[in-house]
Amino acid sequence: MHTTVLIVYSAAALVASLAGGSLPSLLRLTHTRLQTALSFVAGLMLGMALLHLIPHATHATGSLDRTVRWALVGFLVMFFLQRLFHYHQHDLPEPELESCHCHAPDAGHSHAGPVPGKLTWIGTALGLGLHSVFDGLALAAAVAAESNGAGLAGLGPALAVILHKPFDAMAVTTLMHASHSSHRARGLLNLGFALITPLGVALFALGLGGVAEGNEALVGCALAFCAGTFLCISCSDLLPELHFHTHDRVKLSLALAAGLGISILVGQFETGGHDAHEGHDHAVPTHEPDK
Repeated sequence: MHTTVLIVYSAAALVASLAGGSLPSLLRLTHTRLQTALSFVAGLMLGMALLHLIPHATHATGSLDRTVRWALVGFLVMFFLQRLFHYHQHDLPEPELESCHCHAPDAGHSHAGPVPGKLTWIGTALGLGLHSVFDGLALAAAVAAESNGAGLAGLGPALAVILHKPFDAMAVTTLMHASHSSHRARGLLNLGFALITPLGVALFALGLGGVAEGNEALVGCALAFCAGTFLCISCSDLLPELHFHTHDRVKLSLALAAGLGISILVGQFETGGHDAHEGHDHAVPTHEPDK
């Protein structure tokens, strides 16, 4: 019975991810739409880092200090990679700018602002991909644990995964679109990304779920590192757009708030929340014990 439920959940996550990742290609992203989408992605990534990845990492490592250190390492690695491979495109290609019928550029309304480059979407894809693997493992574990209980096994974790898959995929393909990646590349990446959560489910079914449990501290460090890269991408690459595009400050600010709101909403579907995990397993120390 639980195998059928897992197949249904995996299929739903796959479809949701494909749908979300296809949106940037289905919609004509004019200058304003692109900047609004990037602001939304900035809020989503900021919320993912602070409200999801860091709490998960702290629970896994058992140390807030270790989590923050690895988040700092991730932030600095991404920051210096961006400085080393300083590569920014400048908004949409000229034909798309002309087709959006925007006003002529002025001091507060310019189209020459930088948009994310290849390194930004690669870092985002890797971080969200790692998180998606653990989504699949956690989903399969929840279904297995609840398979003998009443109701639909693992429904809460499944809703959490399925609800944020479209936004995760949309974040990656939007950043790819902004860096002028080809339509074919975006399609292939979207398909590959959509398959990662079902892959996590399959890994659990093959008995590899215990590998992650046996290396929980290592998993936590990896999640903290990803959180740091997300913070760097959102704060140094995406959020500056809010300041650059002063003509759309209200619209972009609302898009940022919407991204944060989605992160908060998805967190409400996580069974028990992070605090509940801490209460059932072990209290996470504020600092590492003295050696």
